[in-house]
Amino acid sequence: MAGGVIKRRPAVLGVAGKLQLDRPAVRLLRRLRERHYGRPLRLRVPGRSVELALSGADVKRVLAGAPTPFSPSTVEKRAALGHFQPHGVLISGPADRPARRAFTEAVLQPGRPLHELAAPFAQAIAEEAAALRRETTLDWDTFTVTWWRVVRRVVLGSAARDDATLTDQLGRLRLDANWAYLHPKRKRLREEFKRRLTEHLDRAEPGSLAAVIAAEDTENTASAPDQVAHWLFAFDAAGMATFRTLAVLASHPAEQERAREEIDGTGPAQLSFLRACVLESVRLWPTTPMLLRETTEETSWGPAGTTVLIFTPFFHRDPELPYADRFEPDLWLDGRAAENPALVPFSAGPAICPGRDLVQFCASTMLANLLRGHRFEPVAGPVLSPERPLPATLDNFHLKLGLVG
Repeated sequence: MAGGVIKRRPAVLGVAGKLQLDRPAVRLLRRLRERHYGRPLRLRVPGRSVELALSGADVKRVLAGAPTPFSPSTVEKRAALGHFQPHGVLISGPADRPARRAFTEAVLQPGRPLHELAAPFAQAIAEEAAALRRETTLDWDTFTVTWWRVVRRVVLGSAARDDATLTDQLGRLRLDANWAYLHPKRKRLREEFKRRLTEHLDRAEPGSLAAVIAAEDTENTASAPDQVAHWLFAFDAAGMATFRTLAVLASHPAEQERAREEIDGTGPAQLSFLRACVLESVRLWPTTPMLLRETTEETSWGPAGTTVLIFTPFFHRDPELPYADRFEPDLWLDGRAAENPALVPFSAGPAICPGRDLVQFCASTMLANLLRGHRFEPVAGPVLSPERPLPATLDNFHLKLGLVG
């Protein structure tokens, strides 16, 4: 929580990385699971009904039960996301959610490994990645500037490439959102952010998601700025996952070489192994450490309004898993991950992230462009060796990689 649920705080995450705070959390939940035989555990939260899931079967049941009786719109999310996207699909009520979800899926096209605009997206990524390949070392600050240029081009068009003010405004709103209902809303800043975002959307630049939105002739385009604000927010986590994937590949020469062998062209491609590497990075270091659901009616979990908490690091790093602390991307290719309902890098069920395929495409394409003709090796940061258990908490803000060749 201190590290920032909606926007990460680098200083706090740096401390969390040094102390490896996820490790004792996983051990604690393992003890609780054994003590309570895997049954849900009611937490003592004054004035609230909160249940902690402790089994993979319960994770599957809860996530499959969206939006009723397990709604993704919880009191915590409404308070937090209301700072910058009060009409976003994730916190929409039952009357608005179906149409907004359908609109989001129509634009983001989940289920398609290659979006209809994969070609212009791949070109934008290649152009931006070229600047990074001219660096001798690559750190987070350098990478994230380029990543946000890619994101703005993909979502809003090339005219938005250098509009760092837009994402800076969103960043400030997201920092407020970390405090949820404990921080007053900056209405003026949100309106300025929305105005700026709407100007980019109204331009509907060909080759961008804004153009796809403009082609969606539905009443839900009115809430488009809020949906796009969420996509921009989610792409921040995607950048973290991409940089962490590059870092772990830099420390795993065999996997890095295998990824390089998959790169055989400059156009859009599915890049199955690199996608698996991204998924494995998110398994090892979930960008959404807590999945929350709120019951819409009385269930076996408690009365209506009960919050169900799924702590993903526990299920992704369960010590009973033979691959818990090692980098094993083949999990996502040979069916083992599909057999484990608790491995949920993009959530699961009807409320699964609708941008999952687009994110994997952008991340794997960025990695392909960086690895083409180059190798990376670690320069600074935690040890990510294949010869020892990988760290439970990974601070991406202080990683540094060297380019070789």
